[in-house]
Amino acid sequence: MQIVRGTQLEDLEQTRIEKLNKLREKGVDPYGACYNNATPLKEVVDGYSEEDEGKKVKCAGRIMTMRRQGKASFLHIKDWSGKLQVYVKMNTVGEEKYEIFRLLDLGDIIGVEGGLVKTRTGEITVFADDLTVLSKALLPPPEKWHGLKDVEIRYRQRYIDLSSNDDVMDLFLKRSSIIKSIRNFLDNRKFVEVETPMMQAIPGGAVARPFITHHNSLDMELFLRIAPELYLKRLLVGGMERVYEINRNFRNEGLSTRHNPEFTMMELYQAYSDYNGMMELTETLISGLAHDLYGTFEVPYGERTIDLSPPWQRSTFSELLSKYASVDLDDEEGLKAKGKELGMDVKGVHKDIIAEHIFGELVEKELWNPTFVIDYPVSICPLTKACEDNPNLAQRFEMYIATMELANSYSELNEPLEQSKRFHEQAADDTEGKIDEDFLKALKYGMPPAGGLGIGIDRLVMILTNSASIRDVILFPLLRQQS
Repeated sequence: MQIVRGTQLEDLEQTRIEKLNKLREKGVDPYGACYNNATPLKEVVDGYSEEDEGKKVKCAGRIMTMRRQGKASFLHIKDWSGKLQVYVKMNTVGEEKYEIFRLLDLGDIIGVEGGLVKTRTGEITVFADDLTVLSKALLPPPEKWHGLKDVEIRYRQRYIDLSSNDDVMDLFLKRSSIIKSIRNFLDNRKFVEVETPMMQAIPGGAVARPFITHHNSLDMELFLRIAPELYLKRLLVGGMERVYEINRNFRNEGLSTRHNPEFTMMELYQAYSDYNGMMELTETLISGLAHDLYGTFEVPYGERTIDLSPPWQRSTFSELLSKYASVDLDDEEGLKAKGKELGMDVKGVHKDIIAEHIFGELVEKELWNPTFVIDYPVSICPLTKACEDNPNLAQRFEMYIATMELANSYSELNEPLEQSKRFHEQAADDTEGKIDEDFLKALKYGMPPAGGLGIGIDRLVMILTNSASIRDVILFPLLRQQS
């Protein structure tokens, strides 16, 4: 059946539909062919040697350039591994196949078979003796395959971005490789990968605004998870001593170059460890990833370089607040004055909340090379053990690189009565606060002392791929609807 052209189709699309119809008239199914056992193009090119001259190869890819010369034509095809030149000649493929070839356009996907040669210009080329149409593109690629330049279109139409921008394809293949390396690292340390609920009856494990949904059959309000923490800790209670999960979290908050409402988090828990053990793990993991990618611990980011050489700086929250904000953590009046300076309404706000705000405004921007910020006020760490030498401070660290928080870690609170007390205090300050009573029950059965760690995968990929925006490292970032 031929496709009927709609009056609203643009001229280019109409022309391609006419060619599509002609292909079908010739008995060619432009979308139905299977093409198994094609060799990746990079393997074809890299594997060439003079002894292989004329060796038959089978490959497939998208047409990215085409230079027709009467009864012979040169073109380049591209797959996700690389590109390859193809020479198509009427005398070789036959008049019928060449007429089919004439109906092809940039962006079409084809399969070719033929002998491998090196041209006089030194380019590895397939001299095609057979050609198969695999997919007819009805819209042309952007800018003759020089790639999309409009950032908004790149994010909205990632399928075009990937096919036309080699750097973008390389970035997302690197992202996949980074996540695979994280899994290998943790597997080698005897961690077990698990899956916990994405829909939860009570959002917990972090302070954030959740997305709300509804289960019709159970007539039940549910929340997309803001963190997997409380479920992973249940597994510690159950005897799974080293667990991790790499999966999505959802937080109904703002959009920025560093925030996407749906993001990927790696979260792990290790029994009998603490936040010092988590510092060692974090430092070893991330510095190792960088060295594997670059062969060095010095990583480019923007116009500067990040030095990931271990050991990393360790500074207390209080030390950094004093150094960069000129205020003492125990000086409530000084904190209020500084908060007001920064435009914060400090009336009735706990001094530690004010300190946290000041830290975000004045200290974070100073933390370029990797820094473990340790020993936070215990009042803002409801799931964390207090420091042995100071019950007002928590055994917690946040790790910063290039002014971004990449990791958060606790020596996990495993005392059920203290945890219950803190949950109830937190709920009293939140009119919508709900307490996970089942988690508290789990703690009563005994959770071993443990270190917990969360690493933002998207931000880590930003650092390791020199990407300025989180949208650059998420295949399909959330965007405003187009009007």
